[in-house]
Amino acid sequence: MRKIAATYIFPGNLPPIKNGILVCEEDGTVIDIIKGEDSFREEHGIEFYSGILTPGFVNAHCHLELSHLHGKIGEHEGIGGFIKAINQLRNEETQDIERLLNAIDRKMWASGIAAVGDISNSDISIHTKQKSKIKYHTFVEVFGFHPSRATRAFDYAQMVVDEFQANGLASSVVPHSPYSVSEPLFNKIRKNAETTSRILSIHNQESEAEKQFFIDGTGPISGHLQNNLGIDISHWKPTGESSLQSTLKHLPAENQLLLVHNTFTEKSDIYKLRDQRSVDNTFFVLCPNSNLYIENKLPPVTLFRNENLKICLGTDSLASNRQLSILAEMVTLQENFPEISFEELVSWACIIGAEALKIEKDFGSFEPGKKPGVNLITGIDFQTMRLTSASKVKRLV
Repeated sequence: MRKIAATYIFPGNLPPIKNGILVCEEDGTVIDIIKGEDSFREEHGIEFYSGILTPGFVNAHCHLELSHLHGKIGEHEGIGGFIKAINQLRNEETQDIERLLNAIDRKMWASGIAAVGDISNSDISIHTKQKSKIKYHTFVEVFGFHPSRATRAFDYAQMVVDEFQANGLASSVVPHSPYSVSEPLFNKIRKNAETTSRILSIHNQESEAEKQFFIDGTGPISGHLQNNLGIDISHWKPTGESSLQSTLKHLPAENQLLLVHNTFTEKSDIYKLRDQRSVDNTFFVLCPNSNLYIENKLPPVTLFRNENLKICLGTDSLASNRQLSILAEMVTLQENFPEISFEELVSWACIIGAEALKIEKDFGSFEPGKKPGVNLITGIDFQTMRLTSASKVKRLV
């Protein structure tokens, strides 16, 4: 048994506890939290740390498979330049890819990440995930803008999902984005989701170009599909509405849904969403450092908070981020939205992320019987209770 005390404990689902003591088994299973006093009294057998204890973080959106693209795509290229580079580089031969994935997985674990919602397009990460200390839910992503690709694209994704499932790894077939999936392919994904009741995830409103493509059919995405991929888009009929409003009909209301990025989401989109599904099973995943890397713009976080939406955090990939660190995402959000409290950020990084991946019975908060991991965050400004540029995280359990 371990007794771990700190200046504050942020349980993830309850108000912070000053000078509290977290009691857990050696393997990290939570036994109890003992409320502290005004000042900490040193006792035998208690580990004390100057800093804040939080549960392990949940990275609700990652692309582990793209780790070999670290530093290979320039910043602020916009979505058109970024997806062009991804298509050119993603299949580059990388020697010993499994060793690289294992190293990145270990680095995420050391940075306090306990669970990951990971986007995959193949089965190359299976062995890494089988051996990992991290809990993964793999979203096997489907591309196929032209209707003629629908059956082939879906069947391949289902084959990959079956491989993950056969190896004891949770997985779902999901659409990549509104602009890269045809209606016939969306129909196949929807029917599968309704049958399996699995979690859905989709890249949502990551760029202004996405809206432009749906409003009038022009812009960088139209150019990418025709000029870079050589796809005939003559079948495409712009909807005159935003991509989210155009796509909601393909995303069954009963299934848990992760909307990722949301950089250009507007109030009218949220109203349309509320008309078609519940916000209780809809999660807005923010990846601010990736948004700054690609579009140099942040999502309307104030709007999401005012609308009482469920917010959680992701890192996206090393193709669009310098590091896979949830703490770094929290720092960026607090620097740009000073009204967000540290307690709220912890809930986004922990319990709401766990709810998004349907693993809240084991992760996301310090509650008896859970084994969420234990992080120590230092470099906090305790007077304002805010993260700083010096903030660091260390995994204790």
